[in-house]
Amino acid sequence: MGRGAFQIGARSQGCAGIDCHMATSSSNKTSAVTSVKPAANRLLVVFCFGAIYLIWGSTFLAIRYAVENLPALYVVSFRHVCAGLLLLVWAVAKGARPSWEQIRASAVIGFLFFLVGHGTLHWAEKFVPSGRAALLIAVEPIFVFLMSSAAARVWRLNAMLLAGILMGLAGVALLMRESTGEGGSRVTAGLLAILIGALSWSAGIIYSRKSKLSGSPLLLSALSLLSGAVLLFVLGTLLGEWRGLAIARITTREWAAIVYLILFGSVITFTAYNWLLEHFSPTLVATHTYVNPVVAVLLGWAFGGEVLTLRVAVAAAMVIAAVVLVDRGTNRLHRLA
Repeated sequence: MGRGAFQIGARSQGCAGIDCHMATSSSNKTSAVTSVKPAANRLLVVFCFGAIYLIWGSTFLAIRYAVENLPALYVVSFRHVCAGLLLLVWAVAKGARPSWEQIRASAVIGFLFFLVGHGTLHWAEKFVPSGRAALLIAVEPIFVFLMSSAAARVWRLNAMLLAGILMGLAGVALLMRESTGEGGSRVTAGLLAILIGALSWSAGIIYSRKSKLSGSPLLLSALSLLSGAVLLFVLGTLLGEWRGLAIARITTREWAAIVYLILFGSVITFTAYNWLLEHFSPTLVATHTYVNPVVAVLLGWAFGGEVLTLRVAVAAAMVIAAVVLVDRGTNRLHRLA
């Protein structure tokens, strides 16, 4: 949710890994590809881009494996508390100390990103194929644009933006029609839950921009992950998820998926993402937004037994093209401002 962007307070989502994908909306991006440190090792550059392209794209299938027979909210809570603690230790070792304003903002971001955003995604993937979940998440930049425009009561459009918005909504409609026809009411509920989570994540992006927090992005991400983990655990307990938790019956594949999400989906890719932002233009780094859904769809088809119909392929092409159009249309608006 998977989801895009980490630097809370700048234009981040505080999402340490998931599936974060998607949350890289195009606002405030520069169009030039600039290298802050041109001596960057080429192999390291390839590794970091490979991480945000492939690992974030693969987290959707890993989520499906992790929640297959386990309580979804407990799984995502455990994932985030482990990743959050690792990042917190790292941040404290670097001398970072939180302010009360940062703690309060992290609680809000934890609610919007991780309780609602990731909670709905993990629950929905019990019923919704991982590739289709990734495609729905990919429209978040459209939601961000619409919600931020509504909040500011300023509607500035150009032909490219309008075409992207209409194409993205049409792609979502086609995807939902195809998926609900195949899977019934549980799939419909899962699709709607993912869209609610995408709206919540988009609201979190807007909040994180307006909060104007300064300080260590590493620390802010850790605090947001931990607050989200606590909220997820409380909600899962209130919903009785503990009744379905049997640690002794967790399969090797489920443990492997959870460890993969913590180490690769969160910690490693988080580090790679922030390193890339230090060395390259945000516009170049944000290209993972286009690649992640493609990776998720192909992995779900190749390894997860997910059906790739002609309508799903058309919907995927529409959604990805829409995100590109919205990204470029938004950049054009900023250049004219």
